[in-house]
Order: sequence, then C-alpha cells, then structure tokens
Amino acid sequence: MTLPFQNRPTKAEVEEAVRTLLRWAGDNPDREGLQETPSRVVRAYTDFFSGYAHNPDSLLSRTFSEVEGYHDIVLLRDIRFESHCEHHLAPIIGRAHVAYLPHQRVVGISKLARVVDAYARRLQIQERLTVQIANTINDVLKPRGVAVIIEAVHHCMTTRGVHKHNVSMITRSLLGVFETDANMRQELIALINRPTLTES
Repeated sequence: MTLPFQNRPTKAEVEEAVRTLLRWAGDNPDREGLQETPSRVVRAYTDFFSGYAHNPDSLLSRTFSEVEGYHDIVLLRDIRFESHCEHHLAPIIGRAHVAYLPHQRVVGISKLARVVDAYARRLQIQERLTVQIANTINDVLKPRGVAVIIEAVHHCMTTRGVHKHNVSMITRSLLGVFETDANMRQELIALINRPTLTES
C-alpha cells in the first residue's frame, strides 16, 4: 500500500500537529529548546517513512542473466533495518536475512537491501514486513525459492507497556523450494549461522 500523496497535509499543518503534541506532553513549544522541534520532526519523518516514496518492484527490475549457469543459494545476511510500529510509532530495529534460488537471472545484491528498506521505512508490523519482502522478490524475479528471516527488537515492548528488555522477535517467510525441501532449509540455516567474514 502506498500513501495517497494528494491527501498529505502540508508541512505547516504537520508542524502545528507536533506543537500540539508538545503541549499535550506538558511542555511549551515556544521555549528555546523546542522552537525548532516541529521542523526537525518533519525532516525526521521524511526519512523514517521514505519507503512510501519507493516502488519495491521497480528496485528489482534490472537483472543479469550472464551467470555461467549459477543456480545455488544467493544469501544476503544481516541487513540492518529501522522501522516503526504502526500501533505506537515506536522504533523496530532489526536485521534481515534474504535468500533466493535464482532461475536463469540474478539481481544486484544492493537491490535486495533496498527492497528491505523500502518496506521497513513504512509503518509496519514485523509479520507483514517479512511477507512483503519475500513476495516481492518471488513475484519479480520468479526464482525457484525465496527465504526471508527477520529478527528485531520492538521498542513498543522495551520502552513502554511491559518494559521487557533483551527480547527479540523472529519471523520468517519461506517460498518455493525453501518451503518444500527440508535439506535446502538446513543448508540455508547453516549459511546464515556461519561465522561472519571480517574485513582485513
């Protein structure tokens, strides 16, 4: 779902809404330390929710077929992302592992990370984020299989509500052979769990 941009409020309307929230919190938006806060929040939200401005399908439109017959797992591990919970607007900070089994064509690995960001930088729940990434890769690249595994910390749980720290949530979406072939799943997990290559 993309934001109906024609219905977006103006920058001035958003800044006034932030001023209202500051007053509701019990502070004075006119005091020196808060005078620029509304405009800063507008800039921050432009960054936080920039995913609405991108079409994830188009990020995968350029592919490469000269792969010398390569047909094994392509895995991009530990893609760090930042998102926001749609229920409390609290941060979700995590890492995604994205894998696919190519069928005659591959895509630049940076595009996989961009797809993660395009969906993460929206109001989200982790379950939907996981499925959206997997379905987009599957629909556009038509691979033999797709796997997306996400682990994230939800600040709506750590900084409010139950205040439970050191708790992370894991979700996964397995399509194609990753769903049907147990050996392929085990191979994928082994690759994910391999020691990280360190730069020299």
